[in-house]
Amino acid sequence: MKTALPEDISDFAAVAVKRLGRLGGPQAALRAESDRGVRDEARVALSEVGAFDLDVRSSSDDLLAAAVLCRAAGATALPYPVVEELLAIDGARLALVNPGAPRIDHGDLAGGWIAADLDGNRYQPHPAAPTHAKLGPFLVPASLGALDGAVAATDVNLHLVLGSWRILGALQQALHIVTEHVLARVQFGKPLADFQAVSFAVADASVAVRGLEELAKYTVSRAESPGPRVRSADALVLRLKAADTARQVLRTSHQLLGALGFCDESDISVLDRHTQPLIRLPLGAEALALRLIPDVRDGHLETLFTGPVTA
Repeated sequence: MKTALPEDISDFAAVAVKRLGRLGGPQAALRAESDRGVRDEARVALSEVGAFDLDVRSSSDDLLAAAVLCRAAGATALPYPVVEELLAIDGARLALVNPGAPRIDHGDLAGGWIAADLDGNRYQPHPAAPTHAKLGPFLVPASLGALDGAVAATDVNLHLVLGSWRILGALQQALHIVTEHVLARVQFGKPLADFQAVSFAVADASVAVRGLEELAKYTVSRAESPGPRVRSADALVLRLKAADTARQVLRTSHQLLGALGFCDESDISVLDRHTQPLIRLPLGAEALALRLIPDVRDGHLETLFTGPVTA
C-alpha cells in the first residue's frame, strides 16, 4: 500500500518547513518566552506560506495541507497557536479546554477566543495573566463563561487531529536529534549507537514515530465529501496514540542525551516543554482512553477486523 503524500502536498510541506525554520527553530521558541515579537514574526511566516487561506472544514486537500503545516510547526516548536487559528470561528481562535481546569496555550495573544470541551459545549474564555510555567511557557489560566449553542463535533475532531500532527512533527524532530547524538557521541572508544541497548531504544522510538505518522495519514484520509469529516473515535484514537508515543519518545530522548536533554541549550528540552500542552490538554491519555470505551462497546471503533468489537 502506497502511503506517500501527494506531490503538491509534499512540495507545500517543504516550503513550510523552510519558511518556519528561518525563524530559528526551537531556539526561536525559547527567545519567544521573553520576547513577544517572536510570536508576531511567527504569524507573519504562517501568513507568507498561505496558512490562513486554507479551508480545512470544506476541502480535503486544504486539510491535508494544514496537517503537514502543523507538523512543520511542531518540528520547529513554532511559538504560535496555528491549530487554534486554522479553526477560528467568526475570527475568534478556537481552543479546546478542560472545563475543570481551563488553560489556553497562547491565550495572552490579542484577538478573540472561543473555547470548547470535547463534548462541544461552547464557552467564552476570559484569559488571566500568563504564569510563565516551565512546562508550557505560553499557557494561560482562564475563566469560562457559558455561550449559547455548541461547537460542531467536526471542529472538535479536526482540532484533535491537527494537534496530533503538530505532536508528530515535534517527535520526528526529537528522533532526528537523538539519532544524530548517538552517532556522534563517543563513549568507551566507540559511538553510543554501537551499544546494543542504545540502538534498540532508538529503533523502538523510530517504530513508534513511524506508526504514529501512518495513523495520522490514515485518519486524515478518512475525510469524506462534501467536507472533511473525521469521526470522534478516529480523532480520539489518533490523539491517544500521539500522547502515548510522545511519552515514549521524549523519555528515550532524555535518557540518551542525559543531563543535556534537560538544558535549554538543547532543542530536545525546548521541544519537550513546548509540546507538553498538546500532550496533556484538553485531557491526558488516560482520560482519552476512557472516552473511547463507549465506542468500543457499541462497535463504532473500526479496526482491522470486520464487525463490531466487544468491550
